[in-house]
Amino acid sequence: MPAMRPESPARRLSPPDWLVRTLRPHPAPIPWAAVARAAVAMALPLAIGLAVGQPAYGALASMGALSGVIGDTADAYRMRILNIAVPQLFGAVGVTIGSLVYGHGWIAVATVTGVALISGMISTIGAVASVSGLLLLLNCVVGAGLPMPGPWWLAPLLMTAGGLLVLLLALLAWPLRSGVPERAAVAATYRSVANLLASAGDDENYVETRFAVTQSLNQAYDLVLARRALAHGRNPELVRLLALLNAVTPVVESAPAAHQCGVPLPAAVPAAVYLLADAVETGRTDTAPLALPEPEGPAARAVDQAVRHAAALIAGQHPALGRTLSATDRLGRPAALPVRAARAARTVLFSGTSWRYGLRLALCIGLAQILVSTVPVPRSYWVALTITFVMKPDFGSVFSRAVLRALGTAAGLVLATVILAGVPRGWWEVPVLAVLATLIPAFTPRGYGYQTAAITPVILLLSDVLNHQGIALVLPRLLDSLMGCAIALVAGYLLWPESWHTRIGDRLADAVSDTATYVGYAFGDPADPDDPGAPAARARMRRRLYRDLSVIRSEFQRALTEPPPTGRRAAAWWPLVVAVERIVDATTAARVRVKHGAAAPSPADVAQAARQLRELAEGLRASEVLEEVRADFGEAEDPDGVLEPVRQEVAAARAIATPR
Repeated sequence: MPAMRPESPARRLSPPDWLVRTLRPHPAPIPWAAVARAAVAMALPLAIGLAVGQPAYGALASMGALSGVIGDTADAYRMRILNIAVPQLFGAVGVTIGSLVYGHGWIAVATVTGVALISGMISTIGAVASVSGLLLLLNCVVGAGLPMPGPWWLAPLLMTAGGLLVLLLALLAWPLRSGVPERAAVAATYRSVANLLASAGDDENYVETRFAVTQSLNQAYDLVLARRALAHGRNPELVRLLALLNAVTPVVESAPAAHQCGVPLPAAVPAAVYLLADAVETGRTDTAPLALPEPEGPAARAVDQAVRHAAALIAGQHPALGRTLSATDRLGRPAALPVRAARAARTVLFSGTSWRYGLRLALCIGLAQILVSTVPVPRSYWVALTITFVMKPDFGSVFSRAVLRALGTAAGLVLATVILAGVPRGWWEVPVLAVLATLIPAFTPRGYGYQTAAITPVILLLSDVLNHQGIALVLPRLLDSLMGCAIALVAGYLLWPESWHTRIGDRLADAVSDTATYVGYAFGDPADPDDPGAPAARARMRRRLYRDLSVIRSEFQRALTEPPPTGRRAAAWWPLVVAVERIVDATTAARVRVKHGAAAPSPADVAQAARQLRELAEGLRASEVLEEVRADFGEAEDPDGVLEPVRQEVAAARAIATPR
């Protein structure tokens, strides 16, 4: 047996793969408008405070603006009202509660722990609720750990005013750009679909391009439907945008059929969709005639018809345009606000996930408050602040966030040390704060560690305005962050051994089961094959499937950033996620072929494929690790039928085994 080569010193000293993946910055464009808003919104309150001789009041308002900057992520103007204003109200409640219990010993410990439980529970509802719960707890911790200047009502008023200043700046362009973000999102979807058509026949790029289409559709539908839910009546422009989104669905459905042929589409086809995207973004209807080549084969005909249908709708020339614009939304209009509020309340009160996360967060915060109450820790609120950020449920793995928090804080403290040592107090702090504020929206899209590195010097600069400790703030803040990360890792991660299989494997099994339903439903309801609602129902089912698979992809990517064995197991299961997506694609392609003249598969073949998928789902739920599950289809009634690619993809999914 040949001797094993010794591991090189460079390899031994290099960081592990999971840490490299965690630290790798996400590619993202710089949101220049948000950068400008952050600079003005955070520096202006401090400047006003200095001008009136109350810098502490200005610092409080700038802290409120900081929370508004963090929440300034929405594209649609109406959604910015929700994303910024609603969390500010929760933040005002939090700082009020914290201020009232400041200095009350164990009463403060119990109160902050109770707020942590409520914060954790409401954070599981959705994105806006998550930010609201975050600010509720953050401001409560600050109020309970830091003496606030003035009467009890002044701090929440100033912090809310700072957050609302960010909202005001974000809404300044609304009269001039109303509807622009929605049109841009729909146009981006058309461009992503054009990329998908351009990658048809290319196995290397097709999967990732189709995933990008799913993300783009999710964002566009969420944006348009959310704005319609807030608008009074049926806004004709929004209804038109929704119709254009619905019109691109047949193009997306025809892409898998073209991809299965293995022959790239003519370049003129994706080029035509790019032109349609430009027309959507500018709002033009005078589109030039499409220069599409004569289609060859059923798949090419399906793409051609779908693209021409979308072009006719954009130009306002489709014969069924009136019915299209007045029809029911293919993905369903959002429920009324009272209905969604009732659903959210039920989720908070009766969901095991809600209680489990709330209890985990409350345990960690309670331990932090007990620690800083029994051990002399200066400015102890920073420990609980660290835990709150690390434990936020929709930010990813607790382990990787704890690592990133520690590294980001250390990097931010280096910059903070230079600033606190070199910048004199007073008016010089205003331009410095403006420059530091620009880093927050610029770095946030690149990852949590980069966001932490940008936020840390801002908070320390504002804290110095309040308590004038200068460079003495630096080392205690690093120790506090390390203590908070340690508590989160032990009490919020190690003591709750929910395996990654529980978080991801069961959800993947649900997606496989839903895929079985989709396979059975894709070829029509045998009881009513001419039901006019069937195409819309299939579109909703397919979109829901891809949305679920998109979430599962994100969960797997988070799991990959955790150390072994979790990251290694996630990597082993990853091919199955791709296999399930291929099954959905193959089913959609088969449906397109049937629509364009191919013989429909027999009910027995459809039922057999669905049964194999359900058995795979049951196997996933029963397995802690990925085990090989062989497919046993037997003899198909039509081995060359449209369902054969589906059978092959199902067999491939069931044959995936755990690497030895």
